[in-house]
Amino acid sequence: MCAVVGVYNIEDASKIAYYSLFAMQHRGQEASGISSSNGHKIYTIKDRGLVSQIFDENILKKLTGKMAIGHNRYSTAGEDSILDAQPVFARYDLGEMAVVHNGNLTNNKEIRDELIESGAIFQSSMDTENLIHLIARCTKERLKDRIIDAIDKVKGAYSFIFLSRTKMFVMRDRYGFRPLSIAKLADGYVVASETCAFDLIGATFIRDVEPGEMLIFEDGNFETIQIYKSEPKKCIFEYVYFARPDSSVFGQSTYELRKEMGRVLARESTIDADLVIPVPDSGIAAALGYSEESKIPFELGIIRNHYVGRTFIEPTQAIRDIKVKMKLSPIKDLISGKKVVVIDDSIVRGTTSKKIVQMLKDAGAKEVHMKISSPPTSYPCFYGIDTPTKEELISNKYTLEEIREFIGADTLEYISLNGLLKSAGEQKSFCTTCFDGKYFV
Repeated sequence: MCAVVGVYNIEDASKIAYYSLFAMQHRGQEASGISSSNGHKIYTIKDRGLVSQIFDENILKKLTGKMAIGHNRYSTAGEDSILDAQPVFARYDLGEMAVVHNGNLTNNKEIRDELIESGAIFQSSMDTENLIHLIARCTKERLKDRIIDAIDKVKGAYSFIFLSRTKMFVMRDRYGFRPLSIAKLADGYVVASETCAFDLIGATFIRDVEPGEMLIFEDGNFETIQIYKSEPKKCIFEYVYFARPDSSVFGQSTYELRKEMGRVLARESTIDADLVIPVPDSGIAAALGYSEESKIPFELGIIRNHYVGRTFIEPTQAIRDIKVKMKLSPIKDLISGKKVVVIDDSIVRGTTSKKIVQMLKDAGAKEVHMKISSPPTSYPCFYGIDTPTKEELISNKYTLEEIREFIGADTLEYISLNGLLKSAGEQKSFCTTCFDGKYFV
């Protein structure tokens, strides 16, 4: 899903970008990078690894200037290579430019093939690099017009932040797939994928960037242009899994929505049990809601080792399998002899759920009832989630009963799609392609 941040008109902008990326580390753990501008030159440092592993005080001192953009990488398009880390930097006829991107361009191959046929040379496998070539080849005199011209040629999900030597440009796709918000800090502004970044740096939230809106930061302020106007299709998986619970995403509290998902799930699927146990950490809020609605006591029956990263965004299945055992540990004295309801946010491949159920039964659970606070993830997402093929999605291949049997649970229930949308409070403004297969870009 990636994280992007843009910092404008703030002293030591690269430090603000660093702390913002640190707050959004959950959105990508493969690589991180920052570009800064002092008004004359753009400096870029990026590498594979976590934000705290790449940057320190001495490195940040090299990223001078009052403007900066940053990126945490979670690979969807492209390969796990340092060449695919962002920001993407380039020199071209108007000077220097860097860009960061959260999302996925669905017509990436078509555009790249056309560019290669006309003589373009690519250094990475990222769809983001297409934008650099499209902007560089455009003959319009102003960067703003070149960006608009390039954006008009691409399709899919994107939050782009462009940095020139003197300006910063922000662009969100016409459907608002990916979240993007703006805040005030001192005499400047910060734009970020999630509001948890603002909380850490002490910035004051202003509003979300509108779908199809461009912001141009210049001369200490910013202007806004509405480039596109479409019915929003915001990624509901942000609420299900990706966003931090303390973030406000798409104008709503992630934590409160996840609790409401749990309440709706309890109304749709009640069962006699002794305990409600969340799969930490993303299942906690839904489990609290389920417990409140069902009156079944909530307990932290599974403890998470926070020194192990999130298994879903690891690039290989072998690493995911090993990390489940490293990451989660049951409290045997609490679980033994009990009928437990286990709440998780989703089942994508099924392997993690299978290991969790087995772990609880090994700990002595009398019954394990798995409840999922999202509908079955049955269709691949081409807008920025790492589920590129149907073969990886257990719900696409098997029935509910077959999945239950595979994971070893006594019962298995998902929230309904209608129930999920009711939890979010808006029926029409969300993208639910991963659940219903209704593609529109």
